[in-house]
Amino acid sequence: MNFTRWSARLPGTQRRAAARTEHTVPPDRRGEGSVPAARAERLTDGERSVPAVDELRAREVLDHVPSLVALVHGPDHRVAYVNGAYRAAFGDRPVGAPARGALPELDALGLLPLLDQVLRSGKPRTVKSRKAPDGRSYTFTCTPVTEGEGGGRGGRGVLVFATDVTDHAEAAARLRASERRQRETAVTLQRSLLPQKLEQPDDLRIAATYHPGGTEAAVGGDWYDVITLGGGRTALVIGDVMGRGVRAAAVMGQLRTAVRAYARLDLPPHEVLQLLDGLATEIDANQIATCAYAVHDPNEGRLVYASAGHLPILVRDEDGTVRRADEPTGPPLGTGGWIHASGSIPLGPGSTAVLYTDGLVERRNEDLDEGIAALERALAGATGTPQVVCDRLVRSAGVTPDHDDDVAVLVLQHPARTGPESELFRNAALELLGGVEAAPRARAFASGVLTSWRFPPDLHDLGVLAASELVANSLQHGTPPMRLRLRRTDRRLIVEVTDGDDHLPRRRRAEPGDESGRGIAIVATIASNWGSRRTPGGGKAVWCEFALPKPAGA
Repeated sequence: MNFTRWSARLPGTQRRAAARTEHTVPPDRRGEGSVPAARAERLTDGERSVPAVDELRAREVLDHVPSLVALVHGPDHRVAYVNGAYRAAFGDRPVGAPARGALPELDALGLLPLLDQVLRSGKPRTVKSRKAPDGRSYTFTCTPVTEGEGGGRGGRGVLVFATDVTDHAEAAARLRASERRQRETAVTLQRSLLPQKLEQPDDLRIAATYHPGGTEAAVGGDWYDVITLGGGRTALVIGDVMGRGVRAAAVMGQLRTAVRAYARLDLPPHEVLQLLDGLATEIDANQIATCAYAVHDPNEGRLVYASAGHLPILVRDEDGTVRRADEPTGPPLGTGGWIHASGSIPLGPGSTAVLYTDGLVERRNEDLDEGIAALERALAGATGTPQVVCDRLVRSAGVTPDHDDDVAVLVLQHPARTGPESELFRNAALELLGGVEAAPRARAFASGVLTSWRFPPDLHDLGVLAASELVANSLQHGTPPMRLRLRRTDRRLIVEVTDGDDHLPRRRRAEPGDESGRGIAIVATIASNWGSRRTPGGGKAVWCEFALPKPAGA
């Protein structure tokens, strides 16, 4: 094969040839500021001229190139030439034979259709990092060539140039494996820090879901939590740590643990966020997070919440109307110097509330408000159990395994109970008016209510004793207005007394000679749980609860 008859149509080849023609300097004008041509360049007087590229024989060059080179011609890609590196990699190849049989390695790599494409289009094509049958990886560049000037179809061919990139491919594979292991570690850490089993309060039905970002996205710091506060109240939390990877998941775990600790203090939502804000700054001054913290009290029928830069809570009423809890919203946690505030939104029987992170509604090509509006429309038509609603919202948002951001969703329902189930959920309240004479009225009221609720005698007596002690404590240490409230659910009896004094009681050991100080100790001894909290309008609430016996066969 005469290689001098073939010219490669490499990008820029014809342009450089034209440039040489246009800038040819006549012999009689050489030396007038022009640069001698490469083929005529002389190093020093008496030395031989350096051969120009055009004077080199292509075959001599290609035979010594360490890369793999093959030349095929014609529509069936008959082998015209393979260099030494190609023969060393795949063995001798018969000249003149079609590539489909003579170059099985190219067929195995799927390059024969690419040769057809290059031959038809006259444009070079490159495929990166293909693993060949010899176990090594190559990047193949296929370039059209022609025999002579403007040769016919029979004089057209393709030059296959393969560069060994095995080391690069193996390094890239190791990097991908390392990134995959890091992501798996972050996902495992993230999931282990989320609640393994959601608490299910008496008065709410709750479901949640978490979807990590796709394989190309590092795991973020999304989290949610459900915390039973006692006295029938429940705290609900959702948050998102800015950032990716193990660090974000670790910060998320610290914040979630802190939320659970602060929630036990039974503080208003804005005070919990205030404490979290200071802690987030201590954990990492460069790390910020958004968070929404809400408290549900079945006696109030409202969701009291505070938000630190988080997306608004959505509430769907029983008739399908969706409302957005927009205000108040403060800056994210970790920014410092901000006084957060609490707001409230109705959550009556039959209502559904949704707390979520930005991965559910934020899209690169859409405004955030459009995403929230789309979620509102999906929620308006979402019915069924909280898990069904949760799954439906995720599907409507187009969340897939390849989603580019983490998604956390928390759905809670305040069910509208009717029929026999409504008999299990009862409320009764008594305003405590007057002085010490209010105590016997409170005992009589509690006894009558618990009898009507058909509690067994031992639970009836314990409930009356607890109500008597809490009322006596409030009459002695509290201020009006005072109220006794009894509440039963399907799992517990709750006794609560409120008054106008905000001094919280504490359990202490009474000395033998003390005439008081034993009430709270008695309540703590006989009840399953007890606690106290300050009420929003000033004053306090002291409560205790008793676990109801499970029905036979349950």
